[in-house]
Amino acid sequence: MSKRFDAERLVVATFAERPDLLARVFEPEIQSALPEFMRHDPGAALYYGDGHLEHYREFGLVAFDPAAPERPLARAFSVPFAFRDELPERGWDEVIRWGYLDRTAGRRPTAVSALEIMVAPHLQGGGISRLMLNAMRDNARRLGFADLYGPLRPTLKDKEPLTPFAEYAVRRRADGLPWDPWVRVHVQAGAQIVKPAPTSMVVAGTIAEWSAWTRLRFDKSGPTIVPGALSPVHVSLEQNHAVYIEPNLWVHHRLSP
Repeated sequence: MSKRFDAERLVVATFAERPDLLARVFEPEIQSALPEFMRHDPGAALYYGDGHLEHYREFGLVAFDPAAPERPLARAFSVPFAFRDELPERGWDEVIRWGYLDRTAGRRPTAVSALEIMVAPHLQGGGISRLMLNAMRDNARRLGFADLYGPLRPTLKDKEPLTPFAEYAVRRRADGLPWDPWVRVHVQAGAQIVKPAPTSMVVAGTIAEWSAWTRLRFDKSGPTIVPGALSPVHVSLEQNHAVYIEPNLWVHHRLSP
């Protein structure tokens, strides 16, 4: 397959419809699109771990080619939550926590937050992410929600991790659209940019753990550039830990009836 793959021929289903594909979307063909260190955010466990994901089958999507229906090519996950006074600074981690707390307390969700859209690396750039975003919007609407939020991970921010996130987030092309391709896709789909989430995801580990996750040697303390990270990782050899704090960008899709 190549980037000329016709995204429009894909079928998108919920995991309620295709439960057989739930485990398969975490296999390397899709999972390899995610930097290894991002799989170690403890906040994710309240959604992805210990059976929690079973509660969100209607909010997870999988895309496949009808010619090969047992092979998932993309996945998307979202979480329902009860909106508080404002979107959290702790973005991704906090909205997962809100969703968990609301579900276990029996509170009625009033909105949905996107958590991720991930496409098999060999198919990226072919319009599948846009297809999955539109499917996520349609699915939230189908489930009775009028608002879809999302803490976005801008596609190209990892290419310039030293650029302040607030500066990067407001960058525009000559036509006025966002410079970052993924933010631009959301705006073109009708989203409004709300605000940065400066501490959206926090990943901490020992020096040995970070070396295993990245295959890098950490031999000095201080801010360290790690491939795939949107900002420097803070390394302390003296304390035997490294911490990554990822900023995201909150957007809001107002869904028409």
